[in-house]
Amino acid sequence: MTAFPKAREADIALLLEGTFPFVSGGVSSWVHQLIQGFPEYRFACIFLGSRPQDYGSPRYELPDNVVHLEVHYLHDAHVAPPPRPTTSDARTMTRTADFHAALRQSLQPGASHEALADKLPGLLGPDGIDEHQFLHSKESWEYITGQYRERCTDPSFVDYFWTVRSMHQPIWQLQRIADNLIPVKLIHTVSTGYAGFLGALLKQRTGRPLLLSEHGIYTKERKIDLLQSDWLADNRDLFQQDPTQISYFRELWIRFFSSLGRMCYGTSDQIVALFEANRQRQIEDGAQPDKTRSIPNGINVKKFEALYLNRPQSIPPVLCLIGRVVPVKDVKTFIRAMRIIVNRLPEAEAWIAGPQEEDPGYALECKALAASLGLADKVRFLGLQNMETLLPKVGLTVLSSISEGLPLVLLESMAAGVPVVATDVGACKELVEGLPGEDQALGTSGAVVRIADPESLAHAALSLLGDAARWLAASTAGRARVQHYYRDSQMFEAYRTIYQDILQRPPTRPSTAGCPHAARSSQPSASS
Repeated sequence: MTAFPKAREADIALLLEGTFPFVSGGVSSWVHQLIQGFPEYRFACIFLGSRPQDYGSPRYELPDNVVHLEVHYLHDAHVAPPPRPTTSDARTMTRTADFHAALRQSLQPGASHEALADKLPGLLGPDGIDEHQFLHSKESWEYITGQYRERCTDPSFVDYFWTVRSMHQPIWQLQRIADNLIPVKLIHTVSTGYAGFLGALLKQRTGRPLLLSEHGIYTKERKIDLLQSDWLADNRDLFQQDPTQISYFRELWIRFFSSLGRMCYGTSDQIVALFEANRQRQIEDGAQPDKTRSIPNGINVKKFEALYLNRPQSIPPVLCLIGRVVPVKDVKTFIRAMRIIVNRLPEAEAWIAGPQEEDPGYALECKALAASLGLADKVRFLGLQNMETLLPKVGLTVLSSISEGLPLVLLESMAAGVPVVATDVGACKELVEGLPGEDQALGTSGAVVRIADPESLAHAALSLLGDAARWLAASTAGRARVQHYYRDSQMFEAYRTIYQDILQRPPTRPSTAGCPHAARSSQPSASS
Protein backbone atom coordinates (compact mmCIF):
# COMPACT_ATOMS: atom_id res chain seq x y z
CA MET A 1 0.00 0.00 0.00
CA THR A 2 1.29 3.46 -0.92
CA ALA A 3 2.27 5.60 2.07
CA PHE A 4 0.89 9.11 1.61
CA PRO A 5 2.44 12.13 3.33
CA LYS A 6 0.79 13.33 6.53
CA ALA A 7 1.19 16.63 8.37
CA ARG A 8 -0.22 18.36 11.41
CA GLU A 9 -1.03 21.56 9.49
CA ALA A 10 -0.76 23.13 6.03
CA ASP A 11 -1.26 26.46 4.30
CA ILE A 12 -3.79 25.54 1.61
CA ALA A 13 -6.23 22.62 1.40
CA LEU A 14 -6.96 21.57 -2.19
CA LEU A 15 -10.29 19.74 -2.50
CA LEU A 16 -10.07 17.43 -5.51
CA GLU A 17 -13.03 15.40 -6.76
CA GLY A 18 -12.01 12.63 -9.16
CA THR A 19 -8.85 14.37 -10.36
CA PHE A 20 -5.26 14.74 -9.12
CA PRO A 21 -3.31 12.64 -8.29
CA PHE A 22 -5.19 9.50 -9.39
CA VAL A 23 -6.66 10.62 -12.73
CA SER A 24 -4.80 12.04 -15.72
CA GLY A 25 -6.26 14.91 -17.67
CA GLY A 26 -6.46 18.65 -18.03
CA VAL A 27 -7.73 19.48 -14.53
CA SER A 28 -5.19 17.17 -12.88
CA SER A 29 -2.38 18.66 -14.96
CA TRP A 30 -3.50 22.12 -13.91
CA VAL A 31 -3.53 21.13 -10.21
CA HIS A 32 -0.03 19.67 -10.53
CA GLN A 33 1.10 22.83 -12.31
CA LEU A 34 -0.47 25.07 -9.66
CA ILE A 35 1.18 23.26 -6.76
CA GLN A 36 4.58 23.42 -8.45
CA GLY A 37 4.06 27.12 -9.19
CA PHE A 38 3.77 27.98 -5.48
CA PRO A 39 6.67 26.28 -3.67
CA GLU A 40 6.29 28.80 -0.84
CA TYR A 41 2.97 27.23 0.23
CA ARG A 42 2.38 23.85 1.88
CA PHE A 43 -0.57 22.03 0.33
CA ALA A 44 -2.92 19.45 1.83
CA CYS A 45 -4.64 17.51 -0.97
CA ILE A 46 -8.03 15.94 -0.18
CA PHE A 47 -8.96 13.46 -2.91
CA LEU A 48 -12.62 12.44 -3.21
CA GLY A 49 -13.29 9.40 -5.38
CA SER A 50 -16.14 7.01 -6.02
CA ARG A 51 -14.79 3.52 -5.18
CA PRO A 52 -11.24 2.17 -4.73
CA GLN A 53 -11.55 -0.15 -7.72
CA ASP A 54 -12.19 2.84 -10.00
CA TYR A 55 -8.64 4.14 -9.51
CA GLY A 56 -5.17 2.69 -9.63
CA SER A 57 -1.93 4.08 -8.31
CA PRO A 58 -1.28 7.83 -8.38
CA ARG A 59 -0.60 9.13 -11.90
CA TYR A 60 1.51 12.03 -10.67
CA GLU A 61 4.55 12.22 -8.46
CA LEU A 62 3.62 14.46 -5.55
CA PRO A 63 5.62 17.71 -5.42
CA ASP A 64 7.64 18.24 -2.23
CA ASN A 65 5.25 20.94 -1.04
CA VAL A 66 2.34 18.49 -0.88
CA VAL A 67 2.79 17.78 2.81
CA HIS A 68 -0.52 16.00 3.39
CA LEU A 69 -2.71 13.72 1.25
CA GLU A 70 -6.03 12.18 2.25
CA VAL A 71 -7.93 9.73 0.04
CA HIS A 72 -11.65 9.19 0.57
CA TYR A 73 -14.15 7.09 -1.40
CA LEU A 74 -17.72 8.33 -1.19
CA HIS A 75 -19.52 5.36 -2.70
CA ASP A 76 -17.45 2.52 -1.29
CA ALA A 77 -19.33 -0.52 -0.03
CA HIS A 78 -20.14 -0.28 3.66
CA VAL A 79 -21.28 -2.84 6.17
CA ALA A 80 -24.85 -2.28 7.32
CA PRO A 81 -25.48 -2.54 11.05
CA PRO A 82 -27.32 -5.62 12.32
CA PRO A 83 -31.11 -5.26 12.24
CA ARG A 84 -32.53 -3.73 15.38
CA PRO A 85 -35.44 -1.47 16.27
CA THR A 86 -34.39 2.15 15.68
CA THR A 87 -36.42 5.23 16.42
CA SER A 88 -35.85 8.85 15.58
CA ASP A 89 -36.68 11.91 17.63
CA ALA A 90 -38.97 14.58 16.23
CA ARG A 91 -36.15 17.14 16.01
CA THR A 92 -34.07 14.92 13.70
CA MET A 93 -36.94 14.40 11.28
CA THR A 94 -37.87 18.08 11.39
CA ARG A 95 -34.31 19.00 10.49
CA THR A 96 -34.34 16.39 7.73
CA ALA A 97 -37.43 18.02 6.26
CA ASP A 98 -35.83 21.46 6.68
CA PHE A 99 -32.69 20.31 4.88
CA HIS A 100 -34.62 18.99 1.88
CA ALA A 101 -36.80 22.07 1.81
CA ALA A 102 -33.68 24.26 1.81
CA LEU A 103 -32.20 22.28 -1.09
CA ARG A 104 -35.43 22.66 -3.09
CA GLN A 105 -35.72 26.36 -2.27
CA SER A 106 -32.12 26.97 -3.38
CA LEU A 107 -33.20 26.26 -6.97
CA GLN A 108 -35.93 28.91 -6.93
CA PRO A 109 -35.24 32.26 -8.66
CA GLY A 110 -33.86 34.81 -6.23
CA ALA A 111 -33.05 32.23 -3.56
CA SER A 112 -30.45 33.15 -0.94
CA HIS A 113 -27.70 30.58 -1.27
CA GLU A 114 -25.81 32.09 1.66
CA ALA A 115 -28.82 31.34 3.86
CA LEU A 116 -28.74 27.69 2.80
CA ALA A 117 -25.02 27.46 3.60
CA ASP A 118 -25.59 29.08 6.99
CA LYS A 119 -27.98 26.26 7.89
CA LEU A 120 -25.35 23.56 7.35
CA PRO A 121 -23.79 23.45 10.82
CA GLY A 122 -27.14 22.99 12.51
CA LEU A 123 -28.34 20.40 10.03
CA LEU A 124 -25.29 18.13 10.21
CA GLY A 125 -23.19 16.87 13.08
CA PRO A 126 -24.00 15.36 16.49
CA ASP A 127 -26.80 17.86 17.16
CA GLY A 128 -28.23 17.76 13.66
CA ILE A 129 -29.53 15.05 11.35
CA ASP A 130 -28.33 11.73 12.74
CA GLU A 131 -26.92 9.42 10.07
CA HIS A 132 -28.04 6.18 11.68
CA GLN A 133 -31.53 7.48 12.34
CA PHE A 134 -31.91 8.80 8.79
CA LEU A 135 -30.72 5.54 7.23
CA HIS A 136 -32.36 3.03 9.55
CA SER A 137 -35.18 4.45 11.69
CA LYS A 138 -38.88 3.75 11.27
CA GLU A 139 -39.63 7.49 11.20
CA SER A 140 -37.16 7.97 8.37
CA TRP A 141 -38.79 5.15 6.45
CA GLU A 142 -42.13 6.87 6.85
CA TYR A 143 -40.63 10.20 5.78
CA ILE A 144 -39.11 8.66 2.62
CA THR A 145 -42.30 6.83 1.70
CA GLY A 146 -44.26 10.04 2.22
CA GLN A 147 -41.89 11.95 -0.06
CA TYR A 148 -42.20 9.19 -2.66
CA ARG A 149 -45.98 9.40 -2.69
CA GLU A 150 -45.94 13.20 -2.80
CA ARG A 151 -43.19 13.89 -5.32
CA CYS A 152 -41.99 10.88 -7.29
CA THR A 153 -43.33 10.41 -10.83
CA ASP A 154 -41.57 7.06 -11.35
CA PRO A 155 -43.57 3.97 -10.32
CA SER A 156 -40.61 2.16 -8.69
CA PHE A 157 -40.36 2.77 -4.94
CA VAL A 158 -37.32 0.48 -4.68
CA ASP A 159 -35.34 2.64 -7.12
CA TYR A 160 -36.51 5.79 -5.34
CA PHE A 161 -35.46 4.44 -1.94
CA TRP A 162 -31.95 3.49 -3.05
CA THR A 163 -31.49 6.71 -5.02
CA VAL A 164 -32.24 8.73 -1.87
CA ARG A 165 -29.83 6.54 0.13
CA SER A 166 -27.07 6.91 -2.49
CA MET A 167 -27.45 10.69 -2.51
CA HIS A 168 -27.29 11.08 1.24
CA GLN A 169 -24.66 8.52 2.17
CA PRO A 170 -21.68 10.74 1.17
CA ILE A 171 -22.99 13.75 3.12
CA TRP A 172 -22.08 12.32 6.52
CA GLN A 173 -18.75 11.09 5.25
CA LEU A 174 -17.96 14.61 4.04
CA GLN A 175 -19.00 15.89 7.45
CA ARG A 176 -16.50 13.52 9.11
CA ILE A 177 -13.76 14.62 6.70
CA ALA A 178 -14.49 18.25 7.57
CA ASP A 179 -14.47 17.52 11.30
CA ASN A 180 -11.05 15.86 11.16
CA LEU A 181 -9.11 17.85 8.57
CA ILE A 182 -5.80 19.27 9.77
CA PRO A 183 -5.72 23.06 10.35
CA VAL A 184 -5.24 25.10 7.16
CA LYS A 185 -5.31 28.80 6.36
CA LEU A 186 -7.17 28.64 3.03
CA ILE A 187 -9.59 26.16 1.46
CA HIS A 188 -9.35 25.88 -2.34
CA THR A 189 -11.87 23.64 -4.09
CA VAL A 190 -11.37 22.84 -7.76
CA SER A 191 -15.06 22.18 -8.45
CA THR A 192 -18.48 22.45 -6.87
CA GLY A 193 -20.25 19.09 -6.37
CA TYR A 194 -19.15 17.00 -3.41
CA ALA A 195 -15.81 18.85 -3.20
CA GLY A 196 -17.63 22.17 -3.14
CA PHE A 197 -20.01 20.87 -0.46
CA LEU A 198 -16.98 19.85 1.61
CA GLY A 199 -15.56 23.33 1.07
CA ALA A 200 -18.79 24.87 2.35
CA LEU A 201 -18.68 22.64 5.44
CA LEU A 202 -15.06 23.55 6.13
CA LYS A 203 -15.76 27.25 5.70
CA GLN A 204 -18.61 27.06 8.21
CA ARG A 205 -16.67 24.94 10.69
CA THR A 206 -13.31 26.73 10.63
CA GLY A 207 -14.05 30.28 9.51
CA ARG A 208 -11.24 29.94 6.98
CA PRO A 209 -11.78 31.51 3.52
CA LEU A 210 -13.01 29.43 0.60
CA LEU A 211 -11.76 29.82 -2.98
CA LEU A 212 -13.53 28.06 -5.85
CA SER A 213 -11.91 27.44 -9.24
CA GLU A 214 -14.12 25.89 -11.93
CA HIS A 215 -12.53 24.60 -15.13
CA GLY A 216 -15.85 23.60 -16.58
CA ILE A 217 -19.22 24.23 -15.00
CA TYR A 218 -19.58 21.18 -12.75
CA THR A 219 -23.39 21.11 -12.74
CA LYS A 220 -23.47 21.36 -16.54
CA GLU A 221 -20.96 18.52 -16.94
CA ARG A 222 -22.78 16.32 -14.42
CA LYS A 223 -26.03 16.98 -16.28
CA ILE A 224 -24.41 15.78 -19.51
CA ASP A 225 -23.10 12.67 -17.73
CA LEU A 226 -26.48 11.96 -16.16
CA LEU A 227 -28.39 12.39 -19.41
CA GLN A 228 -26.03 9.94 -21.14
CA SER A 229 -25.75 7.38 -18.34
CA ASP A 230 -27.50 4.03 -18.60
CA TRP A 231 -27.47 3.15 -14.88
CA LEU A 232 -30.37 5.47 -14.04
CA ALA A 233 -33.72 3.73 -14.20
CA ASP A 234 -36.83 4.93 -16.01
CA ASN A 235 -39.60 2.56 -15.02
CA ARG A 236 -42.45 4.36 -16.78
CA ASP A 237 -44.17 2.41 -19.51
CA LEU A 238 -44.76 3.71 -23.02
CA PHE A 239 -48.04 5.41 -22.07
CA GLN A 240 -46.59 7.09 -18.97
CA GLN A 241 -43.55 8.59 -20.68
CA ASP A 242 -43.55 12.17 -21.88
CA PRO A 243 -40.87 12.60 -24.57
CA THR A 244 -40.35 16.21 -23.49
CA GLN A 245 -39.39 15.18 -19.93
CA ILE A 246 -36.30 13.39 -18.64
CA SER A 247 -36.72 10.51 -16.22
CA TYR A 248 -37.46 11.37 -12.61
CA PHE A 249 -34.23 9.92 -11.22
CA ARG A 250 -32.07 11.81 -13.71
CA GLU A 251 -33.92 15.00 -12.76
CA LEU A 252 -33.47 14.21 -9.06
CA TRP A 253 -29.69 13.84 -9.40
CA ILE A 254 -29.47 17.00 -11.54
CA ARG A 255 -31.40 19.00 -8.92
CA PHE A 256 -29.19 17.57 -6.18
CA PHE A 257 -25.92 18.63 -7.84
CA SER A 258 -27.41 22.00 -8.78
CA SER A 259 -28.23 22.61 -5.11
CA LEU A 260 -24.71 21.65 -4.05
CA GLY A 261 -23.29 24.01 -6.67
CA ARG A 262 -25.38 26.96 -5.52
CA MET A 263 -24.45 26.24 -1.91
CA CYS A 264 -20.76 26.40 -2.81
CA TYR A 265 -21.26 29.64 -4.74
CA GLY A 266 -23.01 31.19 -1.75
CA THR A 267 -20.21 30.21 0.65
CA SER A 268 -17.15 31.04 -1.46
CA ASP A 269 -15.12 34.20 -0.86
CA GLN A 270 -13.81 34.23 -4.43
CA ILE A 271 -15.01 32.33 -7.52
CA VAL A 272 -12.76 31.83 -10.54
CA ALA A 273 -13.77 30.83 -14.07
CA LEU A 274 -11.43 30.13 -16.95
CA PHE A 275 -13.14 32.51 -19.37
CA GLU A 276 -15.86 35.13 -19.48
CA ALA A 277 -18.70 32.94 -20.80
CA ASN A 278 -18.26 30.55 -17.88
CA ARG A 279 -18.12 33.45 -15.43
CA GLN A 280 -21.47 34.63 -16.75
CA ARG A 281 -22.82 31.07 -16.41
CA GLN A 282 -21.69 31.02 -12.77
CA ILE A 283 -23.60 34.26 -12.17
CA GLU A 284 -26.71 32.80 -13.84
CA ASP A 285 -26.39 29.80 -11.53
CA GLY A 286 -26.31 31.93 -8.40
CA ALA A 287 -22.79 33.32 -7.91
CA GLN A 288 -22.54 36.94 -6.76
CA PRO A 289 -20.98 38.94 -9.62
CA ASP A 290 -18.59 40.85 -7.34
CA LYS A 291 -17.10 37.54 -6.13
CA THR A 292 -16.32 36.27 -9.64
CA ARG A 293 -13.40 36.77 -11.98
CA SER A 294 -11.77 35.02 -14.95
CA ILE A 295 -8.24 33.61 -14.98
CA PRO A 296 -7.33 31.66 -18.13
CA ASN A 297 -5.06 28.66 -18.04
CA GLY A 298 -1.42 29.23 -18.82
CA ILE A 299 1.45 27.00 -19.91
CA ASN A 300 5.24 26.98 -19.96
CA VAL A 301 5.50 28.51 -23.41
CA LYS A 302 9.27 28.08 -23.75
CA LYS A 303 9.07 24.32 -23.17
CA PHE A 304 6.50 23.81 -25.92
CA GLU A 305 7.97 26.33 -28.34
CA ALA A 306 11.16 24.27 -28.28
CA LEU A 307 9.15 21.36 -29.74
CA TYR A 308 8.44 23.45 -32.83
CA LEU A 309 12.11 23.25 -33.76
CA ASN A 310 11.93 19.45 -33.73
CA ARG A 311 9.14 19.25 -36.28
CA PRO A 312 9.70 17.72 -39.73
CA GLN A 313 9.59 20.11 -42.67
CA SER A 314 6.62 18.32 -44.22
CA ILE A 315 3.21 18.20 -42.53
CA PRO A 316 2.65 14.77 -40.94
CA PRO A 317 -0.72 13.32 -42.05
CA VAL A 318 -1.48 12.51 -38.41
CA LEU A 319 -4.57 13.78 -36.61
CA CYS A 320 -4.34 13.35 -32.86
CA LEU A 321 -7.06 13.51 -30.22
CA ILE A 322 -5.33 14.00 -26.88
CA GLY A 323 -7.58 13.27 -23.94
CA ARG A 324 -9.43 10.67 -21.91
CA VAL A 325 -11.43 8.12 -23.87
CA VAL A 326 -14.80 9.01 -22.34
CA PRO A 327 -18.18 10.03 -23.81
CA VAL A 328 -17.77 13.76 -23.07
CA LYS A 329 -14.76 13.79 -25.46
CA ASP A 330 -17.01 12.33 -28.20
CA VAL A 331 -14.25 10.16 -29.62
CA LYS A 332 -16.78 8.46 -31.87
CA THR A 333 -17.35 11.64 -33.89
CA PHE A 334 -13.58 11.86 -34.47
CA ILE A 335 -13.52 8.22 -35.67
CA ARG A 336 -16.47 8.82 -38.02
CA ALA A 337 -14.72 11.91 -39.41
CA MET A 338 -11.64 9.80 -40.09
CA ARG A 339 -13.64 7.62 -42.48
CA ILE A 340 -14.28 10.72 -44.61
CA ILE A 341 -10.69 11.94 -44.26
CA VAL A 342 -9.13 8.61 -45.25
CA ASN A 343 -11.35 8.47 -48.34
CA ARG A 344 -9.74 11.73 -49.50
CA LEU A 345 -6.31 11.34 -47.88
CA PRO A 346 -5.48 7.60 -47.74
CA GLU A 347 -2.20 8.12 -45.88
CA ALA A 348 -3.91 9.90 -42.95
CA GLU A 349 -3.82 8.32 -39.51
CA ALA A 350 -5.77 9.00 -36.32
CA TRP A 351 -3.99 8.79 -32.99
CA ILE A 352 -5.98 8.76 -29.77
CA ALA A 353 -3.62 9.59 -26.94
CA GLY A 354 -5.19 9.30 -23.53
CA PRO A 355 -6.12 6.87 -20.77
CA GLN A 356 -8.87 4.32 -21.46
CA GLU A 357 -9.40 3.04 -17.91
CA GLU A 358 -12.02 5.58 -16.82
CA ASP A 359 -14.74 4.11 -19.04
CA PRO A 360 -13.55 0.76 -20.47
CA GLY A 361 -16.94 0.06 -22.02
CA TYR A 362 -16.84 3.26 -24.04
CA ALA A 363 -13.26 2.56 -25.12
CA LEU A 364 -14.34 -0.86 -26.45
CA GLU A 365 -17.23 0.77 -28.32
CA CYS A 366 -14.80 3.22 -29.96
CA LYS A 367 -12.50 0.41 -31.07
CA ALA A 368 -15.45 -1.56 -32.41
CA LEU A 369 -16.64 1.51 -34.34
CA ALA A 370 -13.21 1.96 -35.92
CA ALA A 371 -13.18 -1.69 -36.96
CA SER A 372 -16.73 -1.53 -38.38
CA LEU A 373 -15.73 1.47 -40.52
CA GLY A 374 -12.70 -0.35 -41.88
CA LEU A 375 -10.30 1.87 -39.91
CA ALA A 376 -8.71 -0.71 -37.60
CA ASP A 377 -5.31 -0.04 -39.19
CA LYS A 378 -5.84 3.74 -39.29
CA VAL A 379 -7.08 4.54 -35.78
CA ARG A 380 -4.45 3.89 -33.13
CA PHE A 381 -5.25 3.94 -29.40
CA LEU A 382 -1.94 4.93 -27.83
CA GLY A 383 -2.88 5.36 -24.18
CA LEU A 384 -1.30 8.12 -22.12
CA GLN A 385 1.61 9.77 -23.94
CA ASN A 386 4.37 12.25 -23.23
CA MET A 387 3.31 15.47 -24.97
CA GLU A 388 6.89 16.53 -25.68
CA THR A 389 7.49 13.32 -27.61
CA LEU A 390 4.07 13.25 -29.26
CA LEU A 391 3.45 16.76 -30.58
CA PRO A 392 6.37 17.03 -33.08
CA LYS A 393 4.91 13.96 -34.86
CA VAL A 394 1.40 15.41 -35.20
CA GLY A 395 -0.05 17.42 -38.09
CA LEU A 396 -3.31 18.43 -36.40
CA THR A 397 -4.68 18.26 -32.89
CA VAL A 398 -8.38 17.42 -32.83
CA LEU A 399 -10.78 18.11 -29.99
CA SER A 400 -14.27 16.73 -30.62
CA SER A 401 -15.66 17.23 -27.11
CA ILE A 402 -19.25 18.10 -26.29
CA SER A 403 -18.15 20.04 -23.19
CA GLU A 404 -14.88 21.73 -22.22
CA GLY A 405 -13.49 24.61 -20.22
CA LEU A 406 -10.27 26.10 -21.54
CA PRO A 407 -8.37 23.00 -22.69
CA LEU A 408 -4.68 22.86 -21.85
CA VAL A 409 -4.17 20.45 -24.73
CA LEU A 410 -5.09 23.18 -27.23
CA LEU A 411 -2.69 25.66 -25.63
CA GLU A 412 0.14 23.11 -25.62
CA SER A 413 -0.50 22.14 -29.25
CA MET A 414 -0.64 25.75 -30.38
CA ALA A 415 2.57 26.61 -28.52
CA ALA A 416 4.27 23.68 -30.28
CA GLY A 417 3.11 25.00 -33.64
CA VAL A 418 0.39 22.39 -34.23
CA PRO A 419 -2.86 23.80 -35.68
CA VAL A 420 -6.07 22.65 -34.01
CA VAL A 421 -9.59 21.66 -35.05
CA ALA A 422 -12.01 21.95 -32.14
CA THR A 423 -15.72 21.87 -31.49
CA ASP A 424 -17.41 25.10 -30.46
CA VAL A 425 -17.45 24.39 -26.73
CA GLY A 426 -16.03 26.25 -23.73
CA ALA A 427 -13.28 28.69 -24.66
CA CYS A 428 -12.27 26.82 -27.82
CA LYS A 429 -13.55 29.46 -30.21
CA GLU A 430 -11.61 32.27 -28.54
CA LEU A 431 -8.48 30.09 -28.45
CA VAL A 432 -8.73 29.36 -32.16
CA GLU A 433 -10.06 32.68 -33.47
CA GLY A 434 -9.00 35.09 -30.73
CA LEU A 435 -10.94 37.70 -28.79
CA PRO A 436 -11.93 40.93 -30.59
CA GLY A 437 -9.04 43.35 -31.03
CA GLU A 438 -5.33 42.62 -31.10
CA ASP A 439 -5.86 38.97 -30.24
CA GLN A 440 -8.15 38.37 -33.22
CA ALA A 441 -5.74 40.25 -35.48
CA LEU A 442 -3.17 37.49 -34.92
CA GLY A 443 -5.26 35.19 -37.14
CA THR A 444 -6.82 31.79 -36.62
CA SER A 445 -4.91 28.85 -35.20
CA GLY A 446 -7.06 26.27 -36.95
CA ALA A 447 -10.81 25.77 -37.25
CA VAL A 448 -13.91 25.57 -35.07
CA VAL A 449 -16.71 23.15 -35.98
CA ARG A 450 -20.13 22.15 -34.68
CA ILE A 451 -20.58 19.51 -32.00
CA ALA A 452 -21.18 15.92 -33.20
CA ASP A 453 -20.66 16.82 -36.86
CA PRO A 454 -18.10 14.42 -38.36
CA GLU A 455 -18.49 15.84 -41.85
CA SER A 456 -17.63 19.41 -40.77
CA LEU A 457 -14.73 18.13 -38.68
CA ALA A 458 -13.39 16.14 -41.65
CA HIS A 459 -13.65 19.03 -44.11
CA ALA A 460 -11.92 21.43 -41.69
CA ALA A 461 -9.09 18.98 -41.13
CA LEU A 462 -8.64 18.28 -44.84
CA SER A 463 -8.53 21.99 -45.70
CA LEU A 464 -5.65 22.49 -43.26
CA LEU A 465 -3.70 19.34 -44.11
CA GLY A 466 -4.13 19.96 -47.83
CA ASP A 467 -2.99 23.61 -47.85
CA ALA A 468 0.57 24.13 -46.60
CA ALA A 469 0.26 27.93 -46.60
CA ARG A 470 -2.91 27.86 -44.52
CA TRP A 471 -1.40 25.27 -42.17
CA LEU A 472 1.68 27.46 -41.64
CA ALA A 473 -0.42 30.58 -41.01
CA ALA A 474 -2.46 28.71 -38.40
CA SER A 475 0.70 27.40 -36.78
CA THR A 476 2.19 30.91 -36.58
CA ALA A 477 -1.03 32.45 -35.20
CA GLY A 478 -1.36 29.78 -32.51
CA ARG A 479 2.20 30.24 -31.28
CA ALA A 480 1.77 34.02 -31.13
CA ARG A 481 -1.58 33.80 -29.28
CA VAL A 482 -0.23 31.57 -26.54
CA GLN A 483 2.89 33.71 -26.17
CA HIS A 484 0.86 36.88 -25.71
CA TYR A 485 -2.08 35.73 -23.61
CA TYR A 486 -1.63 32.26 -22.10
CA ARG A 487 1.73 32.10 -20.33
CA ASP A 488 1.85 30.29 -17.00
CA SER A 489 3.56 33.28 -15.39
CA GLN A 490 0.39 35.32 -16.04
CA MET A 491 -1.79 32.63 -14.42
CA PHE A 492 0.53 32.28 -11.42
CA GLU A 493 0.58 36.02 -10.84
CA ALA A 494 -3.22 36.18 -10.87
CA TYR A 495 -3.52 33.33 -8.35
CA ARG A 496 -0.71 34.76 -6.22
CA THR A 497 -2.72 37.96 -5.92
CA ILE A 498 -5.82 35.99 -4.86
CA TYR A 499 -3.93 33.83 -2.38
CA GLN A 500 -2.23 36.81 -0.77
CA ASP A 501 -5.43 38.84 -0.63
CA ILE A 502 -7.50 36.06 0.91
CA LEU A 503 -4.81 34.93 3.34
CA GLN A 504 -4.46 38.48 4.68
CA ARG A 505 -8.15 38.62 5.61
CA PRO A 506 -8.97 37.82 9.23
CA PRO A 507 -10.82 34.51 9.54
CA THR A 508 -14.54 34.76 10.12
CA ARG A 509 -16.00 33.38 13.30
CA PRO A 510 -16.74 29.68 12.72
CA SER A 511 -20.07 28.18 13.56
CA THR A 512 -19.53 25.54 16.23
CA ALA A 513 -23.01 24.04 15.99
CA GLY A 514 -22.51 20.29 15.89
CA CYS A 515 -18.79 20.63 15.23
CA PRO A 516 -16.46 19.43 18.00
CA HIS A 517 -13.34 20.38 16.05
CA ALA A 518 -14.31 23.85 14.85
CA ALA A 519 -12.42 25.73 17.52
CA ARG A 520 -9.26 23.69 16.94
CA SER A 521 -9.41 23.99 13.16
CA SER A 522 -9.94 27.75 13.18
CA GLN A 523 -6.77 28.53 15.10
CA PRO A 524 -3.86 29.80 12.99
CA SER A 525 -0.76 27.66 12.95
CA ALA A 526 2.46 28.73 14.57
CA SER A 527 3.79 29.85 11.20
CA SER A 528 0.79 32.04 10.35
